[in-house]
Amino acid sequence: MEHYRRHALKQRLYDTLFQVVALAGLLFAVMVLMWLLYTVFEDGIGRLNKQFLTSFPSRRAEEAGILAGMVGSVLVVLLTIVIAVPLGIGAAIYLEEYGRKNWFSRFIELNIANLAGVPSIVYGLLGLGLFVRWMQLDRSLIAGALTLSLLIMPVIIISAREALRSVPPGIREASFAMGATRWQTIWHHLLPISFPSILTGIILAVSRAIGETAPLITIGALTFVTFLPDDLRSPFTILPIQIFNWISRPQAAFHENAAAGIIVLLCITLLLNATAIYLRNRFSR
Repeated sequence: MEHYRRHALKQRLYDTLFQVVALAGLLFAVMVLMWLLYTVFEDGIGRLNKQFLTSFPSRRAEEAGILAGMVGSVLVVLLTIVIAVPLGIGAAIYLEEYGRKNWFSRFIELNIANLAGVPSIVYGLLGLGLFVRWMQLDRSLIAGALTLSLLIMPVIIISAREALRSVPPGIREASFAMGATRWQTIWHHLLPISFPSILTGIILAVSRAIGETAPLITIGALTFVTFLPDDLRSPFTILPIQIFNWISRPQAAFHENAAAGIIVLLCITLLLNATAIYLRNRFSR
């Protein structure tokens, strides 16, 4: 009896120690994040004004703005969503509901899981060879969106498949028993039930796409743009590239511009995520 009491006491001690370590790690991460946000806001909040938001980049820090990068980021992300989300969800539906469970499907699943962990620079090299050179799209808006679509599609496919798997089998069986076809079952039952979980995966994927710089630099996105894209074949830049360009300069005024650009990028990210979360909660109800 004494042995079991000591064992239980030791287990409680380990549990308490683990909770303390986990809480310390969480507090450390939150403190680092708060310090970074405080530093960014302290440096950049004074630079945010109408002139900064509506002006193009300039060699003079006090006249420089983020209009080209801000519009480019929004357009690239929206195009990426339009391309990657339908294809990713469609691929997940096929693999989960239509594809046969054999060695070939397992091979595809393994490769999709591996692609989700590939460094983003590899997708940039793929986009450079496939979209920029082979398809001759040049350093255009559509080439950047297609490259980012390849980057986030594995995440969307994996999350959508997991969402479809979480639907109880009885839903499918009841739908088939009422005479519904497989597509009617998917469209009217499986997708509405699993869509909130699918949106969670889309939120994570889009958040990654917003901040990616390496793939777009690799395909040749510009760092100094004084115009807005007028079609899908136009050259472009994005906010992370513009911020990187400013932070690499020695003048302190450009560093303040970079901090202000980070604030705007955070606001765009939070706005897109908030929209997706609102849609997820609405569909959940």
